[in-house]
This record gives sequence, structure tokens and C-alpha cells, in this order.
Amino acid sequence: MKKKSEKRKRPSTAKRPKPAGARPKAQRPARAKTPRAGRTAPRRADFGEPIEAFFTRQPPHLRAILDALRKLVDETAPDATASLKWGMPFFSIEREMMCALAGFRSHVNLILAGPPGAFADPEGLLEGEGKTGRHLKLRALDELPREAVRGWLRAAAKVAREKAAGR
Repeated sequence: MKKKSEKRKRPSTAKRPKPAGARPKAQRPARAKTPRAGRTAPRRADFGEPIEAFFTRQPPHLRAILDALRKLVDETAPDATASLKWGMPFFSIEREMMCALAGFRSHVNLILAGPPGAFADPEGLLEGEGKTGRHLKLRALDELPREAVRGWLRAAAKVAREKAAGR
């Protein structure tokens, strides 16, 4: 019987001769090295374009919701500028994001930019607990809580203006 203090010998790591008739390993072609630092994805063709094209592509039942939201944004923050980013309209104040509109197959999102707690939501209509904002999901125009949206847009505009002033 072996003692615990004795270690088992491991086989040698020296190369062993290959058996006769063994095939050589296939070698992979060398991969081209690409620099990682500073590499950016190409910009979308519509980046910074006017937002009208986004609205014309939407189905009629969602377009009515998007038009109503756009009108509320224009009323609440007339100084906001709109442009396409990532294929959807973004509204900014002094180059700071205020909100965005997203159209999906069966619903529309109003995306509000702001830190946690920036948007009073006693009815629990807003979704998401992100550190950069929340969103409202709408499937029909009659679901739109206009007064609540006006309040959230005012809050988002205030956050954007404060961020711009702090730059």
C-alpha cells in the first residue's frame, strides 16, 4: 500500500511518436487581426435625418398614437429638436435626450430619459426600472393618458435642460 505522502508519477509530456498511418491535423487558416480599440460600427443611413419618414412607414392604427404623442411633445417642449437615431425619432433639448418614440408591430413606446424617480407615476403606467429612463407602452389611442404624458414630458425636458446646463 502507498503512503499518502508519495505522489503518483504523471506520464511524460514529451512528444510521443505517432502511430503509422495517422493523418496529420488540419491547420486552420490564420485569422486576420483587426484592431479593437477605436473601432466603431458604421452609422445608419438615416442617422440625423428628419423624422417624417418614420411616421409614414407606420401602420395606420399605430400612426394615430405616434402623431398624438408627437403633438404632445411639440406642445410641452417647443424648443426640442427631432431627428432619427437608431431608426426612431429622438427629441433633444440642447443636444441632451429628452424622449424618443418607438413603433413596434402591435404597440408604441414613449421612451422618457431621466434618472430613477424623475417621473411621478402613481397609477403605475410606466414600465422599466432602468437607471436612464422609463417607457410607456400603448396599444390604442384611447389608452393615452394625455395629462400624465404632459407631466412626464415636462419632467424629461427639465432633466435634459439641467444636463445641458451642467456641461
